[in-house]
Amino acid sequence: MIKDYEQDIKVSNDILKLGGVILYPTDTIWGLGCDAMNEQAIEKLFKIKHRDAKKSFVLLMTDVKQLSNFIANPLPDLESILSKFTEPTTIIYEQAINLPSSVLGEDGSVAVRITNDPFCRSLIKRFRQPIVSTSANISGEPSPIHFSLITNTIKEHVDYVVHWRQDDISTKQPSTILKLSKDGRFTKIR
Repeated sequence: MIKDYEQDIKVSNDILKLGGVILYPTDTIWGLGCDAMNEQAIEKLFKIKHRDAKKSFVLLMTDVKQLSNFIANPLPDLESILSKFTEPTTIIYEQAINLPSSVLGEDGSVAVRITNDPFCRSLIKRFRQPIVSTSANISGEPSPIHFSLITNTIKEHVDYVVHWRQDDISTKQPSTILKLSKDGRFTKIR
């Protein structure tokens, strides 16, 4: 089992470096991912999902230190604030920096989830930069709650399908989404 895990991390990392798209398990539902800094990879992801290019994506990161490289004015107590969330939570931050416009909201914001999932954390640490995370479905269709519900259309268009946790049938839900204002208040989006 460990060998498969390590192999999936290695191959996923290689695919991301080449600008490919992976199908992988996250701390919520299965996701499609690519290098968050690679415009061509992001464009490929838009095409696979048949997604409107005006919609932004969620980025996965490992910690507040990494996040601080991509938001202009991080709150001084951000790490403390984020440590209070017990469930996977995506936060929309204003004034994103150092990111391609294709991953940003129309207002220049960025949606980020600090992941606690061991697979995602290992992959991001090895890759050394954020990865995109979006549900593994065609836009407008239901999000698959486990691997067996992902359509062949999605599986056939990605560059790599991770083997790790394909047989996990536990029900997962998309993350809660909150928007963080400059004054430190949260507004619930989902």
